[in-house]
Amino acid sequence: MIHLPRISRAHAALFLMVVIWGINFSVAKAALTELSPLAFNALRFPLAALVVYVLLRSRGPIDWPAPQDRWRVIGLGILGNAFYQQFFIFGLDRTRAGTASVLLAGTPIVTALLSAMLGHERVTPRAWVGVFATCAGIALVVFAGGGGEQQGGSLLGEALMIAATCSWALYTVGSRDLIGRYGSVRFTAWTLWVGAVILCITGLPALLTTDIASVSGRAWTGVVYSGALSIGVAYLIWYYGVRLIGNTRTATYSNLVPVIALLAAWAHLGEVPLPGQVLGAAIIIGGITIAQARPSRPRAT
Repeated sequence: MIHLPRISRAHAALFLMVVIWGINFSVAKAALTELSPLAFNALRFPLAALVVYVLLRSRGPIDWPAPQDRWRVIGLGILGNAFYQQFFIFGLDRTRAGTASVLLAGTPIVTALLSAMLGHERVTPRAWVGVFATCAGIALVVFAGGGGEQQGGSLLGEALMIAATCSWALYTVGSRDLIGRYGSVRFTAWTLWVGAVILCITGLPALLTTDIASVSGRAWTGVVYSGALSIGVAYLIWYYGVRLIGNTRTATYSNLVPVIALLAAWAHLGEVPLPGQVLGAAIIIGGITIAQARPSRPRAT
């Protein structure tokens, strides 16, 4: 048996996470042909919440935020999971899977801009280049990429994906001090569980009108994959990577998600990548890479 060093295992796990997230767009899109967006979220989020609870509980007792922080945790859980996931799933239902993945790739840039507006971080000239490149790439995907109804997408779907990007960025920036206080794993688990409750409540009417017996195995596979793997397991892999190789190097892996998603949508859904889509994706990934890059430091000799 080959025993990889811990850092190598982290990189291997993060690549697996990228593949899981990239494929999820196509898997979820396929399931949405049989399940409404509300019903889909109401089915997959309890699975995600259960996976995270079991894995965290196996590490020891689970504690809760201090009383003065609980309402804020609930509010952020609604924003970062209920609102974000509704924007995401309704947007995915109304646009191409590949387009959705490309638009979500701009999340780090929106987060950086919000952080700068609130004084948390300073936007460097290098970061501004990345911001403008990413905005240009998104505009190209939306307008020059031909995301109209005839291509299986719509401007409404693309607007919803941009709204998902903004809601996740707001959640990330608003969570900054609480994550510093409680740690990212515990905080994200709490907000995930809050979101699961809201999504189950809002999705219950849709579930009650769904003929569960007629749902195919393909759609159920999408529910399990999108809930247990794409949210539950992938979320824990992300923080495993953060702990071993740091935030910046872990975040860089997310730049690969649109590439995997475009290829998976081509293979699984027959979504042939549009020229504008490919060029826009390349510009967005390049912009994010420029914005996240740090000046190199001379090695000690």
